[in-house]
Amino acid sequence: MTRDFWLPHRIVMAALFAALVVWCVMTLRWDWLPDYLGLAAQGIWRTLWLLALSLLLGMTLAVPLGLAQAAGPLWLALPARSFCTVIRGTPLLLQLWLLYYGLGSLFPQIPWIRQSDLWPILRQAWPYGLLALTLSFAAYEGEVMRGAFRGVGKGQLEAAKSMGMPRLTILRRIWLPQALHRALPTLGGETVLQLKATPLVATITVVDIYAVASRVRQDTFITYEPLLLLAVVYMAITGLIVLAFRHFERRIPTRTA
Repeated sequence: MTRDFWLPHRIVMAALFAALVVWCVMTLRWDWLPDYLGLAAQGIWRTLWLLALSLLLGMTLAVPLGLAQAAGPLWLALPARSFCTVIRGTPLLLQLWLLYYGLGSLFPQIPWIRQSDLWPILRQAWPYGLLALTLSFAAYEGEVMRGAFRGVGKGQLEAAKSMGMPRLTILRRIWLPQALHRALPTLGGETVLQLKATPLVATITVVDIYAVASRVRQDTFITYEPLLLLAVVYMAITGLIVLAFRHFERRIPTRTA
């Protein structure tokens, strides 16, 4: 891997990138940055935990959605297929606004919700952003898991059944691990797409890193520098995601027993 890095074309690309960074540092305005470092750190943190939570909750929903479509009875497969079709067939921005401006506007009119302990959370914008991101990821990954479950060899499952292995044990030890292993490359790409979807929460007043860049432009009338810094932040997070999934693909074996 080290030898491959020192190939001529990669050296030229690295030199050009270094020259571009030096030019940006030396010629563009960065005097505004110290005043917004704290807000930018909060925005990055909010982006990261929205991404992480939506991935975790979405994947928790995606596995049963994929399993129901791959091997479930019709009364489970049909609702799962309908959910994935509706969510994947409509824009995420539309879903986000329906949840925030639709469902979120109904809650204040219900007395027992306003008087409950959940009201301090439901009156904020981030739960609706998290819910929209979670449902979107679950729908897309539900389709991915459907294909991954169906891609596992039926001979292994039949052999496990013939040995008297319970269904839950088959799912836990054979079917689910191999399905996840097959889905990992696609999940990596979908995670990157999920990161790129997080700026939509800024439309419902959630202050993520994209909203911070917009605020800098509004306050200082500086356009290019905040956007360049925003691009660097997203590229850095994307690089870490890609490296993490490549690491998992190399380290996680396919279990066949």
